[in-house]
Amino acid sequence: MSIPTLTPSLLHSAADLPTLVLGPSLGTGSLALWGPAVPYLKENFQLVAWDLPGHGESAASTEEFSMAELAAGVIAMIQALETDKVVTAAAPLFYAGVSIGGAIALQLANDFPGAFAGLSVICSAAKIGTPEGWKERAELVAKAGTPVVVTGSAERWFAPGFIAANPVVSTDLLHNLQDADRFAYAHACGALADFDMREALASMKDPILAIAGAHDAVCPPADAQFIAEHAQNGQAATIDTVAHLAPAEDPEATAALLNEFFASISQEKIA
Repeated sequence: MSIPTLTPSLLHSAADLPTLVLGPSLGTGSLALWGPAVPYLKENFQLVAWDLPGHGESAASTEEFSMAELAAGVIAMIQALETDKVVTAAAPLFYAGVSIGGAIALQLANDFPGAFAGLSVICSAAKIGTPEGWKERAELVAKAGTPVVVTGSAERWFAPGFIAANPVVSTDLLHNLQDADRFAYAHACGALADFDMREALASMKDPILAIAGAHDAVCPPADAQFIAEHAQNGQAATIDTVAHLAPAEDPEATAALLNEFFASISQEKIA
C-alpha cells in the first residue's frame, strides 16, 4: 500500500477566486468528465481537477492503495499547488467529486476535517457495491484490460437516450475507459472494495451536498439521501436528467447546484 501521486489539471485559472477541486469517476479522465461543466462554474471558481492513477494525466500506480491513501494523495497534490502558488492557501477551498471521486469527498471529510469549506458527493455513496463485486472486477480487468467493461459501463453511466443525443461527450468518456491502465483501474477497484463510510458519517462536521442522478442504478438517490440524513451538515439533491456522470450529462444543472451550495457556505462565513 502507498499514497499515489496524482496529477492535477488546471481547467480554469483564476487566482482571485475560491478554488474548486474536481474529482473523477472510475474509468474517466477529468477533462472529459468535467469539461462540459467548466463554462457554468468558471465565473465563481478557479477549477483544478485530478485524475486517478493510470487515468488521464496521472501516472499508473505500481502497487495497491486504499481510499484513505488516495485522499492523502489529493491533499498532497493541493499542498504542492499551494507551494507553486497556483492555489492560495488562505482562499476558500471546495471539493466536488463523482463516483469514486465523490466517495473520496467523504474520506476527505473524515480524515482531513476542515481542509475544505464544503464538499459535494456526486453520483456516489458512503458504500458502493460489494467487496466481492469489486474484487471480481479488479481481477477481470487486470487480466483482460479495461475494454472488457466498456459495454457494461456505457449502460450504467448514461441516462436513456444520452449516447445517441451526445455522441462526442459519451465517446470521449468511453475512450477514457478504454485507455485507462488496467492495473491502476484494478487498484482503484480494490480500494472501493474496502470502502465503507456509513458509520463514520455521524462524526463528519463539514458541509456536504450529496447529488444523485434519478437514473443512476449504481448509486441511486437513496444513497444521497442516506448521506444527507446521517452527516451532521448534510443535504441532498437529485437531478432528473442524469444517471451516473452528472457533470457530463447535465453540466448546467450540476453546476447550478454546486454554485448555490458553495455560495451559501461563503455567505454563512461572511455573516
